[in-house]
Amino acid sequence: MTYQRKEVIGNAVLYLGDCREVLPTLERPAAIISDPPYGMKWNPDATRFSGGHNPLVRGGSARRPITGDDRPFDPSWLAQAADAVTLWGSNHFGQRLPVGTTLVWVKRNDAAYGSFLSDAELAWEKGGHGVYCRRDLSMNAVAGDRVHPSQKPVGIMRWCIDRAKLAPGSLVADPYMGSGSTGIAALDAGMQFVGVEIDPDYFDIACRRIEDAQRQGSLFGDAA
Repeated sequence: MTYQRKEVIGNAVLYLGDCREVLPTLERPAAIISDPPYGMKWNPDATRFSGGHNPLVRGGSARRPITGDDRPFDPSWLAQAADAVTLWGSNHFGQRLPVGTTLVWVKRNDAAYGSFLSDAELAWEKGGHGVYCRRDLSMNAVAGDRVHPSQKPVGIMRWCIDRAKLAPGSLVADPYMGSGSTGIAALDAGMQFVGVEIDPDYFDIACRRIEDAQRQGSLFGDAA
């Protein structure tokens, strides 16, 4: 067996295991939309800087490092695993990718540019050569309550899926599922979803979030 657990939630099939072992055994997806480990050895303990110099007002969370982030990430196998591929964090491993489209998630207001950490995040989209931006400030409201250190807004992952121009009911895969944002976006877009996550705690979080989202219904309606 190549996985430890398998959960089926509506049109989503979620696997707890190593994506390099699980994904090759599954149906080839129409699209891979993922936020893989960057290979930057990121320390996700936000309590070390939240609240400035006053430890009494620190509101960040201490989280475990992301599995695989302690070594260089090789995206080459994912780039060939689907016709449509979008990988976040591409500025950390861009030298291992062919020329493609660049997506920019602008995550703060103009007035806050340059104040703390990154103003935006980059993704590589397979094919093309343009640069496209979308502003989404939703993670700022949950900075202290996010459930994954590199959690992406569902709206940003839905943007990636919409850009892939998939047929209704197509299979979207996220080999590094994390907290499940891609799965929520895929199901809301009327797609099937398969997700793989190696960390048991984040796998459980993804299962809960996807199940809750299915119970609540569409996030975007017909406007997306």
